[in-house]
Amino acid sequence: MAMLNPYDLVGVSFWLATAAMMATTVFLFVERQSVAPHWQLSVTVAGLVTLIAFFHYLYMRDVWVATQSTPIVYRYVDWFLTVPLQFVEFYFILAAVSRVSAGFFWKLLLASIVMLGSGYVGEAGMYDATWSFVVGMLAWFYILYLIWFGEGVKAQKSSGNSAASFAYAAIRLIVTFGWAIYPLGYAFGVLSPSIDQNSLNVIYNFADIVNKIAFGLFVWSAAYRDTGVASHHVS
Repeated sequence: MAMLNPYDLVGVSFWLATAAMMATTVFLFVERQSVAPHWQLSVTVAGLVTLIAFFHYLYMRDVWVATQSTPIVYRYVDWFLTVPLQFVEFYFILAAVSRVSAGFFWKLLLASIVMLGSGYVGEAGMYDATWSFVVGMLAWFYILYLIWFGEGVKAQKSSGNSAASFAYAAIRLIVTFGWAIYPLGYAFGVLSPSIDQNSLNVIYNFADIVNKIAFGLFVWSAAYRDTGVASHHVS
C-alpha cells in the first residue's frame, strides 16, 4: 500500500475526513443509548451516514495516494448512500414527534437520487455536463421547496416540540447553505474549470466533514435535549 506523503495536502484532507467520520460514528452509536426510544432511529441513521462515509474515505484516500487522481466513482457511491439517508432524516425527525406522511419521505428520497444521478453522469462525462447540472439543480431546488415551504415545515410547526424544531431548522440550513458547496464545485470544477482538481478534492472533503458530522451532531443534540426535557417532566 502506498504511503501518505505528509506534505500532500489533498491526501491529508482525505485522512482527516476518514478519522473524523470514524470518531463521529463511535460517538453517535454510543450516545444512541442515552436518548429516548423515539429518537434512536434518527441518531442511528446519523451514525450510519458517517460510518458509510468512513469506509468510502478509506478507499478514496488510497486511490488518491496511489494515483493522485480524483476518486469520482467512490465519492459518488458514498454520496448515493449517505445523501438520501440525510434527506430522509427530515422525515425521521418529524415522525418522532409529529405526524408526517410517507409521501414526504419518498419525495425527498427520489429527488435526492435524481440530483446525485445527474451530477454523476455529468462529472463522469457520460452525458452533457450542462444539462446534467440543470437537472441536478432542479432536483435540489425541489428538495429545498419541500423542507422550507412544503409538508415538512408544516409538520415542524405543528409538532410543538422545540428540540425537533431546533434539529429541523439546523439541518435545513446545512442542506441549504453547506451543500451549496457541491454545485459550486461542479460549476467551477467541471462546467468552467477554474479550480484545479487538487483544490476541488480538498473543498469536497472538508464540505463532507462539516455537512455529515455537523448534521449528525445536530440530530443527536436535539434528541439528547428532548430526552432531558422529558426526563425532567417525569421526575
